[in-house]
Amino acid sequence: MSEAASPALDVAKLADQLRHAPAAALATLETTAQRGDPQAQFLLGQARMEGRGIASDAAAAVLWFERAANGGLAIAMNMLGRCHELGTGTPINPALAAVWYRKAADAELDWGLYNLANLLATGRGVARDERAAFALYLRAARLGHAKSMNLVGRCLEDGIGVDADPAAAPAWYLRSAEAGDFRGQASHASLLLAAGDIDGAAHWLRRALAHGSPSFLAQLRPTLADSPHPSIRALVA
Repeated sequence: MSEAASPALDVAKLADQLRHAPAAALATLETTAQRGDPQAQFLLGQARMEGRGIASDAAAAVLWFERAANGGLAIAMNMLGRCHELGTGTPINPALAAVWYRKAADAELDWGLYNLANLLATGRGVARDERAAFALYLRAARLGHAKSMNLVGRCLEDGIGVDADPAAAPAWYLRSAEAGDFRGQASHASLLLAAGDIDGAAHWLRRALAHGSPSFLAQLRPTLADSPHPSIRALVA
C-alpha cells in the first residue's frame, strides 16, 4: 500500500469513530488534517462545528472547511458556501457563498448544484436567473437529489425558469416523495387529493409530517386542519 493511500483509509475509520467515540479520534484526525488531507480537514471542521469531542468553534470550523475546499474536496466547498450564506463562523456573504457553491456545482456535487440554484432563483449574491436555476435543479435531480426533484416538479407545473409542462410535474413529485423529501411528499399528496385518492394522500402526508421542518409544519398543519376530508383533518387533530 502506498504512503499516499494510507491517510484516506485512516480518515474513513476516523469518520466512523467521530460518530461513536469522537474524543478518541481527534488527535489522529488533527495530525492527518495537518498533513494536508482534505477529507481529514473536512471532518475536523465538522467536529469543530458540532462540538463533537471538542469545544464547538464555528470560526475554527470555517478555516478547516476552507483548507479542505482549497484542497479540491467538493463537499467542503459546499459547506464553506453554507457558512458564508448563513453567517456561521463568518460574516454573511451571499456573493462569496455563490462562488463556493459554483465550485461545488462544477464538481457535480448535488448539494452544490441545489444551493447555487437557490441563490439564482432568489437573486441572492448573484443576478436572479430562473432559467439557470431550473437547469441546476434538473442536474441535481438527475443525480438523485430529492429536494431538487420536487423543485423541478414545481418549476414545470408553474412555468418557472422553463416552459410550463404540468403533465410532467407529477412524475418528479413522486420521485421526490419516494426519495424521502418531505416537501415532495406533500406535493405528491396534494395531487392525490385532487384526484380523489384520500388514502394515498394521507399516507404521504403522514410521512411529510413525520420528517418536516418546523417552518414547513407550521404552514402545512393549518391547511390540513381545514381539509373537507375527516381522515386528513385527523392527521393534525
